[in-house]
Amino acid sequence: MKIAIFGSGYVGLVTGACLADVGHDVICADIDEAKVARLNLGEVPIYEPGLSALIGANVSAGRLSFTTDMARAVAHGDVLFVAVGTPSDVDGSADLKQVLAVARTIGENIGRYKVIVTKSTVPVGTTHMVASEISDALGKRGAEIAFDVCSNPEFLKEGAAIEDFTKAARIVIGTENPKALQVMRQVYGPYNRNHDKIIAMDIRSSELTKYASNAMLATKISFMNELANIAERLGADIERVRIGVGSDPRIGFHFIYPGCGFGGSCFPKDIRALAKTARDAGVTPHVLDAVQAVNVRQKHRLFEKLSEALPDLGGRTIAVWGLAFKPNTDDMREAPSLTLVEELLAAGATIRAHDPEAAAEARHIFAGKEGILVCDTFQDALNGSDALVICTEWKIYRTVDPELIRNALKSPIVVDGRNLYEQSTMQEAGLVYHSVGRPTLPPQ
Repeated sequence: MKIAIFGSGYVGLVTGACLADVGHDVICADIDEAKVARLNLGEVPIYEPGLSALIGANVSAGRLSFTTDMARAVAHGDVLFVAVGTPSDVDGSADLKQVLAVARTIGENIGRYKVIVTKSTVPVGTTHMVASEISDALGKRGAEIAFDVCSNPEFLKEGAAIEDFTKAARIVIGTENPKALQVMRQVYGPYNRNHDKIIAMDIRSSELTKYASNAMLATKISFMNELANIAERLGADIERVRIGVGSDPRIGFHFIYPGCGFGGSCFPKDIRALAKTARDAGVTPHVLDAVQAVNVRQKHRLFEKLSEALPDLGGRTIAVWGLAFKPNTDDMREAPSLTLVEELLAAGATIRAHDPEAAAEARHIFAGKEGILVCDTFQDALNGSDALVICTEWKIYRTVDPELIRNALKSPIVVDGRNLYEQSTMQEAGLVYHSVGRPTLPPQ
């Protein structure tokens, strides 16, 4: 099938590469000329495990290409995916400017029947707005060309996006036309052979399903972080509580790890957008508001814990391990590390930071900011530092010898926002180990 994808960001690139990999003829269109030029040279602007190789293989095979020519992309595709960004507006709502701009471009250039798919995460009602924009553009042309719209939300985890696409638990398709549903079944046919994973529903329900899924996962995280704070006051161990709770099959172990809050391009933005949608509909989103409030507060816990351990941070040097909002990505959007860095610099501390994949992104974000150095190795970040704070649970940090940490630090203080280590191991190494939802043990 001939497919065009508008937007060559995270969702667009993963979708395009995975669809091309099963034989579809895919063009990814983007208005960013520099990005398209890099992609055509085989340079992938984001880090996602396996994505660079997948794109390279399909570009070489002639099944995947990139362009800034929107008219060409519209003409090419029988199915047109809208996968542009929907960032938060000032009031928390999703900014739909890019989505509606693509819809107008489609209406101005469409020449035959096509199925237009909203892949971007959009508020309920947006896909119908896309249809209206296309119809208006056709009306201005005096053209009568049939088309269908459908909603097909993505459920991709950064760091595991290719597996999530190719081995999806479900493929949600919202449409009111059986013809469009049949076309979408053809698109996903190669990934839908073991058993039927397609869940067909109306468009508005499909759009809400995406927000509901992310809101549910974010709620589990904030709930566990709230419990962690309670556990600290009560002298309980949240890790043991987590195992006890997660053993219930009705709850499970996914997304109940305590930590320093969630970030990234999805959860914070989507919670805000759903809360705004609820208010616009006359519903007060009490749970969603609580999820946001707990998460904002949790991002400050690392600085609070460090301040208790080192009351005077002015003039201190602090090592920070992990800058990306989660492992296996270089995405730092709304990462807990950003909150920590801001608070440390305001307190007069100097920062030596490390991240195995987000270093380039961090140097770009912190360019021109005094007081922070992004180091090439985690050992470099430790050297000469007064204390260590861990923000991201990269595997490379999990197996570090505690003795190495103790010998490198001026003070034996570790604040672990991801509970990477056994408390007894850190205690035996002579470290004062502050974690989340567990008692702080003095060094032996």
